Amino acid sequence: MPTKEEMSKFAKAIDALVANTDYNYIEAIVEYCKLTGLEIEVAATLCNSNLKSKLENDAMDNNMLKVKSSRLPI
Repeated sequence: MPTKEEMSKFAKAIDALVANTDYNYIEAIVEYCKLTGLEIEVAATLCNSNLKSKLENDAMDNNMLKVKSSRLPI
């Protein structure tokens, strides 16, 4: 079980990768795993609630979710 510090460090690294590149959050996590050798399954346990909501928004924008939640088209 990852600690809150590890989860925070992971989220900051992903946010920095998104800010410095044109990746979305899904692509940033995959790229981070490639660069560091971290397994995707381990990265899934490191995602905090804030990062999960950003991932959900990316997935909704890319039509990757079966059920869409109510969201205003802005």
